[in-house]
Amino acid sequence: MESNCDFSPLMQNLEGGIKNIIELLETNLSILGNENYCVLGSLEDVKEQLIKIESMAASFYLNCYLSSFTDTYDELSIAAQILSKNRHGALIVVERRDSVDTIIQKGTAIGALVTAKLLGSIFYPGNPLHDGAVLIKGNQVVSAANVLPLTTAVTGDKKVGTRHRAALGISEKSDALALVVSEETGKISFALHGRLYPINTRNPILFHS
Repeated sequence: MESNCDFSPLMQNLEGGIKNIIELLETNLSILGNENYCVLGSLEDVKEQLIKIESMAASFYLNCYLSSFTDTYDELSIAAQILSKNRHGALIVVERRDSVDTIIQKGTAIGALVTAKLLGSIFYPGNPLHDGAVLIKGNQVVSAANVLPLTTAVTGDKKVGTRHRAALGISEKSDALALVVSEETGKISFALHGRLYPINTRNPILFHS
């Protein structure tokens, strides 16, 4: 499962999108002092382009972060999109170089190949395993209903749910990547190295290369 982070089509789309935004901004800058032109409409276009770029960038980096550690990121993508659409909350931890065995409270052993159908059934509301975190090592769902350490860094006015705090917590104590689907909003995020990165679900591109 080696990877050189070469997802050429996705990278080309990302590069082209960034260049397009730069051109739009340069055009706005050139007409800014001309009273015959209003840049507000064009800036709205820039904002829409940025939303698309954010999604493509998240897709690219997720592929990079995961591809060396699991061959099943397409299944993770499908599962995340279905869970998001149905607003079924989920928390999926992909172990990378650091073992998380001593960091988590182990749940129920699964020992099955990662598939979108399996992840969807685990996180289906009412399933006894749906409240905890799924642990993935390589291409296997090792266990479900695992309990993760919660971050203490998110306080104050920031409204961060338990799943997101758990995702941040495990990412602070290891190099694991934690994928989160919000039950309230259906939004998808991933935590890595103590930071949370939202994925724009308005764009149908997610992880796919």
